[in-house]
Amino acid sequence: MTLPDWARWGSAATPRDLTLGVEEEIMLLDPDGWSLAQEIDRVLPALDQDLGAHVTAETHKSALELRSGVHADVSGATVELTVLRAALEAHLVELGLRAAASGTHPFAVWQDTRVSTGPRYQRVYNQMRELARREPTFALHVHVGVSDPDAAIDLLNRMRGHLPMLLALSANSPMWQGRDTGLASARTPLFQAFPRVGVPRAFRGYRDWTDAVDMLLRCEALEEPTFLWWDVRPQPRFGTVEVRILDVQSTVSETAALVALVQSVARLELEDGYLPDEVLDRPELLEENRFIAARDGMDARLLDPVSERMVPARLQLDNLIRACRPHARALGCEDDLLAVRNLADSTGAMRQLELARGDAALPGVVGAMAELFCSDVPAGAQVRAVDEAVLVS
Repeated sequence: MTLPDWARWGSAATPRDLTLGVEEEIMLLDPDGWSLAQEIDRVLPALDQDLGAHVTAETHKSALELRSGVHADVSGATVELTVLRAALEAHLVELGLRAAASGTHPFAVWQDTRVSTGPRYQRVYNQMRELARREPTFALHVHVGVSDPDAAIDLLNRMRGHLPMLLALSANSPMWQGRDTGLASARTPLFQAFPRVGVPRAFRGYRDWTDAVDMLLRCEALEEPTFLWWDVRPQPRFGTVEVRILDVQSTVSETAALVALVQSVARLELEDGYLPDEVLDRPELLEENRFIAARDGMDARLLDPVSERMVPARLQLDNLIRACRPHARALGCEDDLLAVRNLADSTGAMRQLELARGDAALPGVVGAMAELFCSDVPAGAQVRAVDEAVLVS
């Protein structure tokens, strides 16, 4: 049976195994008080052609997405993201705006939220109604190239078991509507209000996945497969598996550590099949660990069906890094992988709470995150044009 056109694997670009693409959802800010700025309609036309090719609107007018090109390694993606952030910051300053990266804005409220005017986002609003006007959330998406679609589904199935750890490490949204939620990632349950989110089921192969999605399309539940917002999903157009569970990171170096972990885990699972079936075959365990990770971040104790006990996330992370190191070495990202340990000791959520419990009021927390946005950029790089970097579209 012939696959539908939308399911042709890698039809828009030739996928290569373990190549990378990164997408960062960024908040627009008014520096006078550090509230969200509903200004995407003013920002997009002001971007130059080079930067504009890497920026798209998001569901809410106070958000945009920075998209890297395709890279063979983490270092290439990191260089590009650094330059993209610097170029965006320079344009925003000219418009009297700033940017920051956090899973939620600490004190935004839904009454101030505006939905973007683009056709896609108006369709989202028509489907979600007022759910689409909830406070915006901001994620980090990592694409990993897989040349064979059945291998991609195998990676999707196996990556499901790593989602709680990735969420715990990336947690960067402890505050919502002006208060400490007690959660490391408030973004996770907020986004859960949408349908077609969370951990997908396991699929028997690419045909099983395309049949499931095509049924939803034929029944007109979806207009296109990208309206499936699972924590991890195949992207046939790019020939990638896209990991979507991550909170966006405040600095590029934190993003680089997570991208290195995702790429190394992908190679580990494709070559060695690291996780046991006891983990992968228990969706209720994956869902429970996902909630625990969103609540407790790296202080979590995650359920382990092999030992039948709760194991500290940091101990599980140490074991995972040990297994990933040979693969990271082969991929050229061992230093970035090892930086994950630093992230585990000081996640974005921990940083925000430390600021909020100190002298900084919530606007000060947002202002500090705005300062972090380009903190990895070398001095003077903010004024350089995007086309001075090697960008691969």
